[in-house]
Amino acid sequence: MPHTAAETQAEDGGSGSKPQRIVKLGKSPDDSDKKSATKRLKDIDICVPIAYGTIAFYLGRKASESQSHKWTVYVRGATNEDIGVVVKHVVFQLHPSFNNPTRIVDSPPFELSECGWGEFEIGISLVFHSDVCDKQLDLFHHLKLYPEDESGPQSTKKPVVVESYNEIVFPDPSQCFFARVQNHPAVLVPRLPAGFSLPAPVPVDQMNEKKRGDTKDHPLSQWFLNFSEADELLKLAAARQQV
Repeated sequence: MPHTAAETQAEDGGSGSKPQRIVKLGKSPDDSDKKSATKRLKDIDICVPIAYGTIAFYLGRKASESQSHKWTVYVRGATNEDIGVVVKHVVFQLHPSFNNPTRIVDSPPFELSECGWGEFEIGISLVFHSDVCDKQLDLFHHLKLYPEDESGPQSTKKPVVVESYNEIVFPDPSQCFFARVQNHPAVLVPRLPAGFSLPAPVPVDQMNEKKRGDTKDHPLSQWFLNFSEADELLKLAAARQQV
């Protein structure tokens, strides 16, 4: 697997991000909600901001040629909150040269780590809980191991980080979905009209038995990029001032 260099990166060559995107997902018109008479909230959107990417560490000159880097691919909440309340499991599709290239991670945090030497495109499929959406979201991320500036020796302490930001929008959510996530920190929900009452939230199967998927205390959290609106506004203001 020859390595390539095809990602948007920051000037320091160590981290980068792709443009922000909004993905809108809805239930199929012939979904089972009609059979179960599940009520939906019309003209209301639920938004789940996520970040996904890779962090790759060079293992140094003593490492073997075929195991030169250790990397982690992941999907996380944009504010490092647990997204297991919405995502049921994530399927990572690795290069065919890996043993068992199709990896399923069925509990948060949704990530996996491997060692190798080549760069390739990783398929990332998000499968949602049944009351959220019956369509999966397919994403693609290019694993990057080598910084843009290769004039000097690669650092073993500073990784190559590439992340993308998406906002997943679920229009006309079911009442049970809305009730379950309305106070969850990883999910953005609008206010309901005054006097509107929701049914008691039904917990997702086995969610209480699983470890929380917060990534606030993740060992790689210092390398995560910040996608907050406040930071984006500061960047825009600085760009305008420079122009």
